Amino acid sequence: MSYQRQDNRTHDQLRNTKITPNISPYAEGSALIEVGGTKVICTASVEDRVPVFMRNKGLGWVTAEYAMLPRATNTRTQRETKTGPSGRTQEIQRLIGRSLRAVVDQKLLGERQIYLDCDVIQADGGTRCASITGAYVALALACRKLVRTGVIGTNPILSEVAAVSVGIIDGVPILDLAYTEDSTAEVDMNVVCTGQGKFIELQGTAEREPFSRDQMNEMIALAESGISRLFEIQRNALAG
Repeated sequence: MSYQRQDNRTHDQLRNTKITPNISPYAEGSALIEVGGTKVICTASVEDRVPVFMRNKGLGWVTAEYAMLPRATNTRTQRETKTGPSGRTQEIQRLIGRSLRAVVDQKLLGERQIYLDCDVIQADGGTRCASITGAYVALALACRKLVRTGVIGTNPILSEVAAVSVGIIDGVPILDLAYTEDSTAEVDMNVVCTGQGKFIELQGTAEREPFSRDQMNEMIALAESGISRLFEIQRNALAG
């Protein structure tokens, strides 16, 4: 491995990751996730209604919104409340929603909706992956509350879910890219997995050089090992 990472991590090492649960006194579930310099506040809000297209089906719905504060990055970005969600924002919030819906039994949730709001307060790469990983904790806490208060009889969560980025720099597959790595990577991939080892999403792009099947397999193996560690961090947060 010839590539030397700026923060001296090994190629298969996650950034320092911390999840603090119950950071909002108002939301049914909430968590602050910190992945290196990336920090995202995730809240889960329960509504006793579903979107029009889901009405009278006896099924619940899980959806997400994603936003980045103007000075979450080195330079100020304009608030999207003025311009409307960018294509990137829409893509990310759809990804978060798909990822969390994949581990929820919508029938057990009943005709109610859980809104997951992921607000990036500081960005240093991997914000969509951090949002998914943190939003799971917020969702789990919200569902626990629904069961505890007798709103539903059975917890609808079927499995854990977490996400991490992988990539290739100078020909070397690496795990959990910080912004300086993400912006220079030859290949960038986001991987979303369940606690049962199943894939929800693989988003891989050759930014500079095409990659081989062997390289793809190595990146996926790195992602799986990183996600396994993220599950441990989620469990610790939920056990506290």
